[in-house]
Order: sequence, then C-alpha cells, then structure tokens
Amino acid sequence: MKTLFAKTAFAALLLGAACVAQAADVPRTPSPAGAEVYIISPKDGATVNGTFKVQFGLKGMGVAPAGVDVPETGHHHLLIDVKDQPDMSAPLPTTDNIRHFGKGQTETELNLTPGQHTLQLLVGDKNHVPLNPVVESQKITITVK
Repeated sequence: MKTLFAKTAFAALLLGAACVAQAADVPRTPSPAGAEVYIISPKDGATVNGTFKVQFGLKGMGVAPAGVDVPETGHHHLLIDVKDQPDMSAPLPTTDNIRHFGKGQTETELNLTPGQHTLQLLVGDKNHVPLNPVVESQKITITVK
C-alpha cells in the first residue's frame, strides 16, 4: 500500500513539473502598438444592483475567439476582486475571479454580493496567455447594493 502511494505521489510530482515546464514554454503574442482595453460600463465609483451588465471596450486591435489565430486580435478576461496579478507568462486560469470570454464576447452580466468590488479587463491571445506587452484596463471599483 505504501509503495502504491509513493508511486502515485511521484507520478503526480512528475506530471506537475511537466505542466510547469510546458507553461513556461508557451510563447507570448506581441500586442499591437497602442492597443487599449477599457471598461465602458459600469463607470469607476458606480453603485449597481446585484445583477448588472459589464461592457468591454477595445481600441487598436480586434476581438477573436480563443483558438483562432488572427494577427492583432485577442479575447477578454475579466478580473473580479483580484489583488495580485496572475502569471503573465502562462495561460490564465479559469476561476470565480478570472472569467474567460473565449467566444469573443464583448459584454457580460454579473451577479455579485453586496459591497465593494474591483473589476479589470485583461486581453489574452488564442491560448489565453496575456499579450506582450500586457493589454489591461485600469482597475475600477464599484459598489453593489
């Protein structure tokens, strides 16, 4: 039993190391000069209902779904209440705080708990890896009623 556990643990360790090595090898797509992403609405400092719409804006590049390799395009990721930036050299994880819009969506409806929240957009390439240099919006703060 101990031998099976040790073998399983060792295999998991090797798999984890391989994933880290593979993530480090993911090339970063160059961002177009002057590209900007921003939140159209809500505005910074807004008070919103528990369910509200977030509209994404993008200048200097286009939107394309994840997996589609078209020059000077990417897709949106919405960071909700993210204090520390994610690893910019690896595909962004999908979590409650990092939402992917890999179908090329340019808006979404959120339902957040009452209180203060932060929102920020980050553009990723066809592989969900942030562009280089990073194309990210200013972080805004909203209050949910």
